Amino acid sequence: MLRVTNLETTYNDIILALKGISIEVHPGKIVALLGANGAGKTTTIKTVSGIRKKLNLVVEDGTIEFEGDILNDKEPHEIVSKGILQVPEGRQIFAELTVEENLIIGSYSLTNRADFQKNKALVFNYFPFLPQRIQQLAGYLSGGEQQMLAIARALVAKPKLMMLDEPSLGLAPLIVEEIFEIIRRINQEEGMTILLVEQNANMALSIAQHAYILENGRIVMEGPSEKLLRDKDIREFYLGLSETGDRKSFRDIKHYKRRKRWLS
Repeated sequence: MLRVTNLETTYNDIILALKGISIEVHPGKIVALLGANGAGKTTTIKTVSGIRKKLNLVVEDGTIEFEGDILNDKEPHEIVSKGILQVPEGRQIFAELTVEENLIIGSYSLTNRADFQKNKALVFNYFPFLPQRIQQLAGYLSGGEQQMLAIARALVAKPKLMMLDEPSLGLAPLIVEEIFEIIRRINQEEGMTILLVEQNANMALSIAQHAYILENGRIVMEGPSEKLLRDKDIREFYLGLSETGDRKSFRDIKHYKRRKRWLS
């Protein structure tokens, strides 16, 4: 479905952000893109979604292909029309509009406006608090509810590929668990393809089928989620666990930086 091949991007014609990354997202799967701040995760999905001009982000090399079409030079509205939607980091709901108005904005790409009511009912199935808040200003929702609204706003358009940028950011652990369970259900029940950008490796790997690890704009490891969860480096650096399963501090795993295969 989505194939990114040898992608290189720069900011302001100076900063090399992505250094030849290649990823694939197959239909009906959840693929996780993991890494620390500055690794290039958000840059990757912003490049795919086409919102590059206002960021002065330029594709220098490589291709972005979706269902056989090359997206490199497509405008954001053209990419949305192909069925790719991004749920941005930090939620970015329209705080001064109502919940319903946020959903209406999310549905603008629907060619058949009659589908909106049907899709809204689908959204309410996954987010049952929304009907009671439908006329409430979105800015008065809690942080977790705003994140759910942001996902609902994308879901109401029934995209082919939904890209989620840090859905756990700034939320309490119980809310994170609830949101990730909803993401898992959307994937399994609707067959929706999801590209999940996350720092919370444990939660992401628990629902994804495949994952890529980014460091400094490069992919340093990739594979099935079950395999990565068993990997010693992943367990120590991203999950903070030793070989015995004990939680370790970052101070105990400084040798990570000396492992050449992570820096190649």
